[in-house]
Amino acid sequence: MKIAVISDVHGNLEAFQSVIASFSNHGVEKVMFLGDIVGYGANPNECIELLKGICDDNIAGNHDYAAVGKTDITYFNPHARKAILWTSDVLSQANKRFLAALPLSATLPHGILVHSTPQHPELWDYIISVSEARIHFRNFTQHLCFVGHSHRPGIFMLDRSGTVSLEDLASITFKEDSRYIINVGSVGQPRDGNPLASYGLYDTTTQQYRLIRVAYNIALAQQKILSAGLPPFLAERIAVGY
Repeated sequence: MKIAVISDVHGNLEAFQSVIASFSNHGVEKVMFLGDIVGYGANPNECIELLKGICDDNIAGNHDYAAVGKTDITYFNPHARKAILWTSDVLSQANKRFLAALPLSATLPHGILVHSTPQHPELWDYIISVSEARIHFRNFTQHLCFVGHSHRPGIFMLDRSGTVSLEDLASITFKEDSRYIINVGSVGQPRDGNPLASYGLYDTTTQQYRLIRVAYNIALAQQKILSAGLPPFLAERIAVGY
């Protein structure tokens, strides 16, 4: 089975639609979502409705919970805080209920899904460095752990000798005697210097994983952010992938 693993759409409808349109090119049979469907972008309701139509395995991100009052926003930077308050105001009641009901993690035959970290996901910590990955490999037992949150794609591997490494690869074949933490990047606001939308493609039969990048109408997404009165920085950053 070919599974699209997506994360951090952040209300960017143009990016999300382009990613969904790419699924047919890659034979996608199932979609798993790792959180943050809202926040930053100008189309939170539309993105939620799209997500409902394509995905059954959905995880909450910090912006999802923040939009419905389930997590603190005092640590958000001013741009993020303004965007999440705006998002909360425009969300429909049905979509607020949808976000509030999302779990923090899920364990599936293919591995564990979580937005932030496998232990205490509600703290919204990041896995960015090898030292952080080494700690979190102790906190789950599955072969694979798919994460988002940092908006930076990457693969951490724990090999049979106990060595943890960061694999900067566009594709990999998972080994039976190693374990992996896979960050699939961000659909709606990449932060790795590449503005193209990012998601992961996992083939459960071959155990191959690929990072997929997709072009979208950035100018239209920017225009919507500005028209909504959201911080201009949120429009600027999606053009440069930061």
